[in-house]
Amino acid sequence: MSRPGQLKIYLGYAAGVGKTYRMLEEAQALRAKDIDVVIGYFEPHGRQETIDKTEGLETVPRRAIQYGGTRFEEMDLDAVLRRKPAVAVVDEFAHSNIPGSGNEKRWQDVHALLDAGINVLTTMNVQHLESLNDQVWQVTGVRVRETVPDWVVDEADEVVLVDLTPRALRNRIDRGVVYASEKARRALDNFFTEANLTALRELAIRHTAHEVEDKLLDPRREERILICLTGRPSSANLIRRGKRVADYLQGDCLAVHVAPGAVCDENVRRHMSFARNLRIETHVLEGEDVPSVIAEFARSHKITQIFMGRSSARPWWKRFGETVVQRMVRLARDMQITIVAERRR
Repeated sequence: MSRPGQLKIYLGYAAGVGKTYRMLEEAQALRAKDIDVVIGYFEPHGRQETIDKTEGLETVPRRAIQYGGTRFEEMDLDAVLRRKPAVAVVDEFAHSNIPGSGNEKRWQDVHALLDAGINVLTTMNVQHLESLNDQVWQVTGVRVRETVPDWVVDEADEVVLVDLTPRALRNRIDRGVVYASEKARRALDNFFTEANLTALRELAIRHTAHEVEDKLLDPRREERILICLTGRPSSANLIRRGKRVADYLQGDCLAVHVAPGAVCDENVRRHMSFARNLRIETHVLEGEDVPSVIAEFARSHKITQIFMGRSSARPWWKRFGETVVQRMVRLARDMQITIVAERRR
């Protein structure tokens, strides 16, 4: 979706690589060219070198919100809209607003600014991308709670990778540049291990490379990915996996659930909602013979790849017949079928 304002995201792989610093450097360069730029929200994290970069930049006062007996401060969206600068600096794109704010997520605030014709500079880390959530958890053991749908980042006019070697970042943390000394040692021993940082850095580099990479496959072959959903928890991982592949191949992504009477239980509805949040087209199909229904749908929609979860364990007396996956492979021989196993740490 095209918006009047332009969005530029400074993407990093961890706190402390210099995203906010680089963003403020650009803001200062724009100000030097007499472009009207203001700070809509800035999170200093006590880093003096970053705070110094705000000198001379107009800052729109934050909005105070009382919640649970505690005072919080959020970006005052209405005030920034009234001020209507040419460019607004909005730190921490993936942030979840305090209840009582107009929007649930800061990226929604940013969209309101873009819709008003205000250009926005913002920051985020790669682990906040929704489709990478499970992958980041597997690598680091940390489940990231604040996420941004991939389509939101895909719509950005420019994504700038802010890079720093893991060794250099750990050195910055050790010197107290990123966190206060008492927190720095804890960070180095837990999330900020060299192995974690190396893996996250690879994800960030790979993502930005895919953003600008030409399609590698024959342009005459349009990839269409179909994700087969159930009510099992593993469907969330299936959705993320299929979406990553579809985005990489620049193909369409669809999700289906098959049930008698086309009735979905609460778990399936939740997975469908999650898929739609990632801009995946969803369908609920009626039928008893799941493989046949999926195969027929796949052919009619020119699907090239099907993603499925592994079949549940069956009683011994049913083990002599084909599983759902086996029948699916037989019925859709002309399509690539990927079986995604459940992940457990």
